[in-house]
Amino acid sequence: MIDFTPIARRLLCPKAARTSLYPGRVEALQRAELTALMRRLAMTAYGRRHGVAEAPAPASVYERLLALPVVDYEELRPEVMRMIGGEKDVLWPGRCRYFAQSSGTSGGKSKYIPVTAASLQRNHYRGAGDSVGHYLLSNPGSRMFSGKGLILGGSFANEVPSAAMAPGVKIGDLSATLIDRIPFGAGLFRIPDKRIALMPDWTEKLPQLARAAMDEDVTNLSGVPSWFLGVIREVLELKGCERATDVWPNLEVFFHGGIAFGPYRDEYRSLCDPAKMHYMETYNASEGFFAYATTPGAGRMQLLLDGGVFYEFAPPGGGDPVPAWQVREGKVYEMLITAANGLWRYRLGDTVRIEDADRMLITIAGRTKSFINAFGEEVMEYNADAAISAAAAATGARIRNYTVAPVYAAAGRRGRHQWVIEWITPPADAARFAEVLDATLQSVNSDYQAKRSHSLFLDPPLVTTVPEGTFDRWLATHGNGRLGGQRKIPRLSNDRKILTDLGL
Repeated sequence: MIDFTPIARRLLCPKAARTSLYPGRVEALQRAELTALMRRLAMTAYGRRHGVAEAPAPASVYERLLALPVVDYEELRPEVMRMIGGEKDVLWPGRCRYFAQSSGTSGGKSKYIPVTAASLQRNHYRGAGDSVGHYLLSNPGSRMFSGKGLILGGSFANEVPSAAMAPGVKIGDLSATLIDRIPFGAGLFRIPDKRIALMPDWTEKLPQLARAAMDEDVTNLSGVPSWFLGVIREVLELKGCERATDVWPNLEVFFHGGIAFGPYRDEYRSLCDPAKMHYMETYNASEGFFAYATTPGAGRMQLLLDGGVFYEFAPPGGGDPVPAWQVREGKVYEMLITAANGLWRYRLGDTVRIEDADRMLITIAGRTKSFINAFGEEVMEYNADAAISAAAAATGARIRNYTVAPVYAAAGRRGRHQWVIEWITPPADAARFAEVLDATLQSVNSDYQAKRSHSLFLDPPLVTTVPEGTFDRWLATHGNGRLGGQRKIPRLSNDRKILTDLGL
């Protein structure tokens, strides 16, 4: 195949390089985005309901936004269902025909996120293009477009009765919409074909996807790390190889997101030649493409400041949200968005840490509903990911998946955390694994350390092993009956519901 990387470099690199101009311009960029968004709000029923009858002047645009309420999805569900039914000008001007179905990581009733033409063009495509552009800028020797990209996505299966859907409306995973609407040029460089990519049954899809990819010249991967491991192993079994880079010798980069990469890093190092492989993290949710790493392996991501999204940041413990130009470096915030998909002052349910306030570099801290604070320890996802990664590295363990829940004090026992883990390779020393897990968690979380000190309030963690396939079965039963794509097990729970579902 002809190497089209030089052409891609000329198209994508100059656009991605504009982020070097972000420092000092955070307020100007974000006010410009909000001004354009508020002009659209004035054309909608939601805007009229909240008294936005005309577009505000740029100087007062943020003050006008504050007249809108901060909302969760359930407060917008009636409007979204009207849009699914074909009504126009509800949350965004015109009709919307694509909706991303998501249950998030906290379970419950599915959400249907509008995917408007504006959000595709201004946000999803721009974010993806920037991510690739930054990779090409950081890797001058790349030949990424000399072969194919293996993209792991979902399907258009949904729970909405057809009678409630207008003709032409499609509901499914965000990745299914992106695959279905992928620009023609980009579609030439990806596999598998749409028939396989959009299959709803993961057990049927996995072997067909592996067979479709095993003899292609795959140079790049895009998807969720945990699900991609299943694809890679299926390909290795079919080919009789030990490493993905033996099957695909030109494989050079994995664009990953959805879950923290730390617990899977060692497994990918064993499956992909470290001398050849690069890893680019993205923050691409059903609600939008928000951030991306600008260099391979970077721990911090650049917030997309000019991509059809206005951001607000609220203290996790409560308090008024502030705009991006008023955040404090080093602080963790809950992120709210106002975006070109018709979500206005919308609570994502994600928390982020501000690593560089001038450039707006962030790391993902976790989910607002995915934490453990049963004993005042306030353990967040990024604490847990750091601890389990350290314990695995210290004991030679390889993690397939995990979840954590509290064990409440009873019958004279102190409380503790129960770590339920599905292994690829169990630790050589289980006791040592638990010790490193506990010690690392204490080192990264002072609240947990205080509760664990001398075991006055919390006993050491309990590590429970479950058989292979346990979490897949839970997802099939409790994850809207589907596997694959962006489905993922909640990492942390403040109750024992998931463990009860697992029979623990």
